[in-house]
Amino acid sequence: MDQLINSPVKHWCEFEFISKTVKNPNIQIKGNYSYYSAYWDQGFERCVVRYLHDKPATVEKPIDQLHIGNFVCFGAECVIMMGGNQLHRPDWISAFPFDTRSFVPAGDTIIGDGCWIGSRAMIMQGVTLGEGAVVATGAVVTKDVPPYAVVGGVPAKIIKYRFPEEGIKKLLSLKLYNLDEKQFLKMREQLQTDDVEKLVQYFENFKSSI
Repeated sequence: MDQLINSPVKHWCEFEFISKTVKNPNIQIKGNYSYYSAYWDQGFERCVVRYLHDKPATVEKPIDQLHIGNFVCFGAECVIMMGGNQLHRPDWISAFPFDTRSFVPAGDTIIGDGCWIGSRAMIMQGVTLGEGAVVATGAVVTKDVPPYAVVGGVPAKIIKYRFPEEGIKKLLSLKLYNLDEKQFLKMREQLQTDDVEKLVQYFENFKSSI
């Protein structure tokens, strides 16, 4: 995997499972299946995540954390901005970063389970993407995105929801991504469909059998 990260990409479908490559202690990754796809750079931690210190946070020096759920798909050359306001204060006379007094934290950035971030999309500081959210190619996300919403544009706005409101409520109530990964993968046939009711029924039967 290290050789893959540090050498030129030879095929468009190469990817990295980020749980195996990320070392930054301020990036919290849930599970093993979130991946960075078709990257033409030096990998997820070096090129996607911007301005995030690689030293552990302390009480004296807190650092905004990046939380990434499981089964998240990151498209090529997407960007996650970190580092608070990066020392720039547009409310001051000069926005130039003379010293650290101008630093303002943005809060943690949270990318929920099952999200899909399109190629060259940008996630700004302190944003939360709900479970199953989809970010269109080239979008710039400046505000929180509800679960199972599809957003696009600059700044990103909601284009549609992937399922009706009642279906989304049912999906969230299942807490699918809290399942053991092996159990989750066994449900792939039920997950590869738009039939929420069928999944709910399968899940109820599944729970009663364990």
